[in-house]
Amino acid sequence: MTRTAHRRARGADRLRFGTAAVALLCGAWLVDDGLTTAGPPPPAPAQLPAPARDAPSPSASRAVPDTAALGPSDPARLRIPSIAVDAAFTPLGLDATGALDTPPPDRRDLVGWYRDAPSPGADGTAVVVGHVDDRHGPGVLYRLGLLRPGLAVTVTRQDRRTATFTVDAVRSYPKSDFPAGEVYAPTGRAELRVITCGGHYDRRTGYDSNTVVFAHLTSTA
Repeated sequence: MTRTAHRRARGADRLRFGTAAVALLCGAWLVDDGLTTAGPPPPAPAQLPAPARDAPSPSASRAVPDTAALGPSDPARLRIPSIAVDAAFTPLGLDATGALDTPPPDRRDLVGWYRDAPSPGADGTAVVVGHVDDRHGPGVLYRLGLLRPGLAVTVTRQDRRTATFTVDAVRSYPKSDFPAGEVYAPTGRAELRVITCGGHYDRRTGYDSNTVVFAHLTSTA
């Protein structure tokens, strides 16, 4: 890829936010270079229908937290044993246009977290993103759609505490109609969203959907 083309791809490879509601991380999408042979595994068919846009998030039905939230601390490592994920974190921030950077394109082994949102395990909704693939092969979150409710997602933090989340739902949303309020709004307890690309891949525009895992904190150590 030429330097000019590389810049163009990086400009698209963003998670975007509406300027009116940065606190809710509104208007999000990710675009990856993508494999041209086969797409990433989608969520199970039973999980695909999305609720109404004004509905609470899939993990917000339990008003009482399962376990007390931790204090703030940067995450160090994401582990999802059921899909063989064991990845280091890199912090991500917003640029002048309101876009959230993704992990470096040549580091598809990393996941990123939005450093201005709650840290994983703290009260609120933490946001983790990662590449689904690139021209060389699958990325760290390629198999994210294979997660199912009840499976565990673990975050080891820099304070040496471990936050374990239980998956509530895995859903696919078109990027053209991404329900940011449903996905990102706080629910009154510690929750986690893990997001990557999914759906159909087009060489010109990238993937047309996002795969989103909804999970809530169930234990700490």
